[in-house]
Amino acid sequence: MLVLAISMAVFQANRLIQYKKRVEKLNELLPICANCKKIRDDEGYWNNVEDYFRDQGTADFTHGICPECSKKLYGDYL
Repeated sequence: MLVLAISMAVFQANRLIQYKKRVEKLNELLPICANCKKIRDDEGYWNNVEDYFRDQGTADFTHGICPECSKKLYGDYL
């Protein structure tokens, strides 16, 4: 009987750990606009990606231009 109780307790503890990991993963998801790529904050406001991360204090950005966008914007001039 004791072995069964311990097995159930271990099973429940493992389930709680899995649920905690799922909740943590959901907290990592950011609602982002599929079109303009703005991110919705906890208050419901939509922010530019750079502004959102700067305000969170998690990242600063430097800007450049990728080869694909360079071709679209400037054609053969560059």
